[in-house]
Amino acid sequence: QVQLVESGGGLVQPGGSLRLSCAASRNIFSFAAMAWYRQAPGKQRELVAGITSGGITNYADSVKGRFTISRDIAKNTVSLQMNNVKSEDTAVYTCNADAIRETYWGQGTQVTVSS
Repeated sequence: QVQLVESGGGLVQPGGSLRLSCAASRNIFSFAAMAWYRQAPGKQRELVAGITSGGITNYADSVKGRFTISRDIAKNTVSLQMNNVKSEDTAVYTCNADAIRETYWGQGTQVTVSS
């Protein structure tokens, strides 16, 4: 069973920065892709950013230029650097790993952007 453990959520002021990390229990190269999703109250879950095993990244239009997804292969972690955050970034952020035949999800971490 694969485990994904997120960390780094919390309260941040508008315009500030936050870094989320997702630690996987096995080699992240075993996944076709990993991604961060988020779900705000009353809204559907949406893809924030993803990275393939080949290192190709993609972002939601709403976070392009502000968020960066990266990975540390030695530590089996995928991170999301969030800069210039806005109130609309408030949501539960969840790590996802796509192993083609199976998909894994973390428990999620709350990010609240407020002054």
